[in-house]
Amino acid sequence: MYKILANTLFLGKDLLYLPECHSTNDVALQKYKNKEASEGSIIITDRQTAGRGQRGNRWDSDAQQNLTFSIVLTPFFLDPRQQFGLNMAVALGIRAGLAPFLSDVLVKWPNDIVHATAGKLGGILIENTISHRGIELSIIGIGLNINQTGFAHPNATSLASITGAVWDKEEVLASVVTQLEKFYLLLKKEGGRQLQPLYFSHLFRLGKLSSYDDGEKFLGTILGTTEEGKLVIKKQDGALHAYAFKEVRFL
Repeated sequence: MYKILANTLFLGKDLLYLPECHSTNDVALQKYKNKEASEGSIIITDRQTAGRGQRGNRWDSDAQQNLTFSIVLTPFFLDPRQQFGLNMAVALGIRAGLAPFLSDVLVKWPNDIVHATAGKLGGILIENTISHRGIELSIIGIGLNINQTGFAHPNATSLASITGAVWDKEEVLASVVTQLEKFYLLLKKEGGRQLQPLYFSHLFRLGKLSSYDDGEKFLGTILGTTEEGKLVIKKQDGALHAYAFKEVRFL
C-alpha cells in the first residue's frame, strides 16, 4: 500500500507506511535523528493514535478513511524569520493538490485547509528545528479528511461528505505531494514574497466582513498577512491590527 511516488523529483521517493503509529511527526523526527530519513521522506499511517493539531489540540481521524502523513524537509535556504514562507508553500501545495477533486478549496490562516462553505477539510502542523545555520529541519504533518463522513466536530467535513463519492486515497496523496513539491521548489527559487499574492488569492474570508475574537468580539475584514505571517485585520473603526498565532479567533 502507498507506492513510491513516480511524478516527483524527491518527495516520496522514500516512503514508509505504518498501519498504525502514535504520531507520524514523532516517527519522522526520530527517523531523521537516526539517519533513517532525509529530505523528501514521507511517513504515512492509516491510524494515528496520538495525532497533534494546532493550539495543542488532538487530531482525530477514523482509521483507514483519511490521509495522515508527515514529510521531512531541510530548508536551510530559509532564514528563521522567513518561516511563514514555508507555511504558504505547504498550504498552497495542498490546496492545488485537492483542486482536481474538489472546487472552492481555501487556506484558512494559519494552518487549516477548508471548503468555502462546507467546513474544515484538513490541517497542517509544521515543527521546525532551528540552528545557527537557519531552519535545519521541518517536519510537515498533514491530516486530510478524505472518506470519513461522521465527525465529532460540527465544522469538519471531507471530500466524500461534500461530493458523495468514495476517493482513492493514494491518488489524492500523489496529487497533493506533487503540488507541494512544486510550491516548495518555487519558494526555494523565488522566496516567500513571490508566493504571497497567490496565498492571498486563496485566503479564507479575505476582504469579507466577519466576526472575530481577540479578547473581545468584533467585526473586521482580513486584508492579508505580514511577511512574518501575522494576520492583518481591519476593524470596523478603521484600525489595522496584525495578529500572531493564537492572538485572534475566527467566529
